[in-house]
Amino acid sequence: MLKQEIEDGQATLADPAFRADVLNGLAARPRAIPARWFYDRRGSELFEEITALPEYYPTRTETALLRSVAGEVAARAGPGRAVVEFGAGSAAKTPILLGAAAPAAYVPIDISGDFLRHSARALAQAFPGLPVHPVEADFLRPVPLPDAVAGLAKLGFFPGSTIGNMNAWAAVDLLRAMRGWLGEGAMLLIGMDRVKPLDVLIPAYDDAAGVTAAFNLNLLHRINRELGGTIPADAFAHRAIWNADAARIEMHLEALRDVAFTVDGRPFAMAAGETIHTENSHKYGPNGARMLLRAGGWTPVAEWTDPKDWFALILCEAQPLRAAP
Repeated sequence: MLKQEIEDGQATLADPAFRADVLNGLAARPRAIPARWFYDRRGSELFEEITALPEYYPTRTETALLRSVAGEVAARAGPGRAVVEFGAGSAAKTPILLGAAAPAAYVPIDISGDFLRHSARALAQAFPGLPVHPVEADFLRPVPLPDAVAGLAKLGFFPGSTIGNMNAWAAVDLLRAMRGWLGEGAMLLIGMDRVKPLDVLIPAYDDAAGVTAAFNLNLLHRINRELGGTIPADAFAHRAIWNADAARIEMHLEALRDVAFTVDGRPFAMAAGETIHTENSHKYGPNGARMLLRAGGWTPVAEWTDPKDWFALILCEAQPLRAAP
């Protein structure tokens, strides 16, 4: 039976997967909690604030790129597909694609239910003739698509370089799962961030206004609220570092002093300087991006980048699998 937590008179049910990931992650060495748990309602709101920050180049770069190539994407994909967006969030970029692609339906998938329903309503109003079928789900686990789109060809949409949040093996597993869900002949439009100078990368994940720090620290507040945690959030600081060997930005929560706390009744202790690893953001060169996609069962058929070559949009197809070259 799910443990019921009460705060400010509001009852919420703790997600058993969240509980397991947090408890296992805090017990592990090094400590790490999967980044998908950032996205409760407050976390989703903070992330939308991040996307508008002057230091955060990915959203505005990808949005401008999508505007310039949406027509070509639509021409290559053809009309009448169901657009399936993984990690829809506020769906800020989605109208650009929907306006060009002439889809038969739109299926936004997101782990944050409140945020998902709000954005789905907004898109249904913006495209009154388009069937919208929101799915509240963690797309790192099996996602059953709605029966209403079962007979339609699919165009997956995975913007924001979210694939970069995953280690290579997890990214390949997800891409293979997406291929299975969308079906042979499906297409996938995916955003992938490129390697670039550190004076651009680091501020994008450690902004002057402290919004990314608040986003990272909100994970501790969520643990306290939903899992009965006693973590002193003021004892932790946001850290963003570049791991050159892995070609990724890492986000950590660093203990500023020795600290002891409980989560779901289990005791934990951390020494000053110890961290909880909360997110990766891998950056890909052109060859690495294509290799990753092919390993996941997707054949790149077109690729576009911005004038600075900071960000790429890649259109792929789930072609029949071949036993030999």
